[in-house]
Amino acid sequence: MFIDSHSHLDDDRFNEDRDILIKSLKENKVDIAINVGADLETSINSVKLADQYDNIYAVVGVHPHSASEVTEDTLNQFREMAKNKKVVAIGEIGLDFYYDNSPRDLQRKWFKEQLELAKELDLPVVIHSRDATKETFDTIKEAQDGGTLRGVMHCFSGSVEMAMEYIKLGFYISLAGPVTFKNSRVSREVAEAVPLDKLLIETDCPYLTPEPYRGKRNEPMYVKYVAGKIAEIKDISVEELAKATSTNTRELFGIK
Repeated sequence: MFIDSHSHLDDDRFNEDRDILIKSLKENKVDIAINVGADLETSINSVKLADQYDNIYAVVGVHPHSASEVTEDTLNQFREMAKNKKVVAIGEIGLDFYYDNSPRDLQRKWFKEQLELAKELDLPVVIHSRDATKETFDTIKEAQDGGTLRGVMHCFSGSVEMAMEYIKLGFYISLAGPVTFKNSRVSREVAEAVPLDKLLIETDCPYLTPEPYRGKRNEPMYVKYVAGKIAEIKDISVEELAKATSTNTRELFGIK
């Protein structure tokens, strides 16, 4: 059985068949899907899904794209949501200097504030980083404060060297659909290099659909294609890959 460690099942693209899809996950060998917020509204929706379905867990937080919408009240609402035992992390948070949908000073401010919130709540973090490699790493390292911060680099797109630096901080590396793409040399190098006990798999659905469904809506059951490619790269069985990544995901997010 697989765990999809990062999904967005609250997305409008699932409106027509969300219930059927979630109820069919186990027969498609997906034990759990972790639904990740990107702003206050999607965080609320993630918690609602987690409350509705036994096999869904929620992550709450604000993506750097929406940093300009954050207030102290937003963080207070996350504190309240985190009292729900099915809220397992703060995310997805980070820096995105590619799109710059929010001013960089606000991205930096609320990234740091949400890292501190995760430490306060003793929750892991789910990190988004694009075109901000060094600053994301330096911000996390500064916030870590003797190992009190833990988390995962979601849909990691950096180098092997940077992956190893995150692993030194105790972070996990998560890979998604791009590892299946023909031009994904760096992702495949990362898949080969990252130790099995530090690896997570995800879909980021409905985005980043893996081969052979690239271009179509992504779904949690397609995590098997991510797993299959990584298992091929590591020259291990898909079953071994599934077992290890599921164990890692449960350990990181405190899911029994």
